[in-house]
Amino acid sequence: MFKPTSFFIGLRYTRAKRRSFFVSFISLVSMLGIAFGVMVLITVLSVMNGFDEQIRNRVFGMAMQVGVGTFDNNLTDWQALDKRLQQMPEVEETAPYVANQVMLTAMGQVHPSMLFGIEPEREANVSVLDKSMVQGSVNALKPGSFGIVMGQELAASLGLMVGDKVTVVTPQGAVSPVGFIPRFKRFTVVGIFNVGKGFGFDNVYSFISMKDAQTLFQKGDAITAVRLKLKDLYQAPNVSQQLREMLPASYLISDWTEQYGAFLEAVSLEKTMMLIILSLIVLIAAFNLISSLVMVVNEKNADIAILRTIGAKPRTIMGIFMVQGMVIGIVGTILGLVLGIALALNVTTIVSALQDLLHVQLLSSSVYFVDYLPSRIEMGDVVTTCSIALVLSLVATIIPAWMGSKVRPVEALRYE
Repeated sequence: MFKPTSFFIGLRYTRAKRRSFFVSFISLVSMLGIAFGVMVLITVLSVMNGFDEQIRNRVFGMAMQVGVGTFDNNLTDWQALDKRLQQMPEVEETAPYVANQVMLTAMGQVHPSMLFGIEPEREANVSVLDKSMVQGSVNALKPGSFGIVMGQELAASLGLMVGDKVTVVTPQGAVSPVGFIPRFKRFTVVGIFNVGKGFGFDNVYSFISMKDAQTLFQKGDAITAVRLKLKDLYQAPNVSQQLREMLPASYLISDWTEQYGAFLEAVSLEKTMMLIILSLIVLIAAFNLISSLVMVVNEKNADIAILRTIGAKPRTIMGIFMVQGMVIGIVGTILGLVLGIALALNVTTIVSALQDLLHVQLLSSSVYFVDYLPSRIEMGDVVTTCSIALVLSLVATIIPAWMGSKVRPVEALRYE
């Protein structure tokens, strides 16, 4: 007989026999239940990772990770500060900008906008603006040309295309005998961008040359702030704290967590809750495993009694049924792992094919930010899912195995 005894006998008991077909069927159902639970967990978590990635790309592709400015939005001598910030080991790139709220008017339409004055070459290092152009080019923002780049939805609201004129009305102005007269300037649309719906960038943001913005807002050589792109965006709070300690109190330090932190925490919490809820599928399969092992113990009472009479210890008997339960759990987990990874890798194609076949749009970019089902597998989620399945399988074997170890040989053989 192979050693250890518990392992050998436990493997033998996993083989189906005609007189124990029902027990074997329950064991098969338990195995398939674990496999289904693991498959669903891996697929759902991968889809949520895909959505999370798309959201982060859209947020951090345009939103500022860390900004260094002043409370009056008038940062002077910013070149020295810019060089100092570039020397920080956590900082990957920097870019100056001028920002202000304005009103855009064209063809009888009026729309509010957040207007940014940028240097196109440096802006390309900290955002995806240049990669998101659908018409024109961000490099057309030349100083003195008074060109403007705006979001696709904003352009559509104003009825504008590349080459059209738009009037920018600023909150600054002059007081005259007839009242307050705001400053305004005619700009030419030189580009339209699209970074996706959901966060308002396409509907609110517009960009002009930084020199033009300084002229428009009468800032001279001053800017609003310096924008930082970090090597690790999750270090933004730590970098912000370092800057507050390093710079005078007159500087205003902000980072992405102030505006988007709560939203991304909600996404992370949603993923955690989905993991907990969907783990109940594996838990139900574990209860089926308990039922099948309890029936196996009742069926093998005579075998247990014989083993006990020839010297088998209770822990040996307990080990037999734990081996049988773990074999079911391990096989189910491996099967679910293979199916889950295969489904997660192809879920985008599958859903797209279903949409084409049924002629329906299951996902709308106006609601879900994308019009397809994204998926991204993370090894941490795969390891967590498999660990949950294996731990629940192990726990499910303890009670039936303990019952088997407590069988008394005399009572088990009384009616044999």
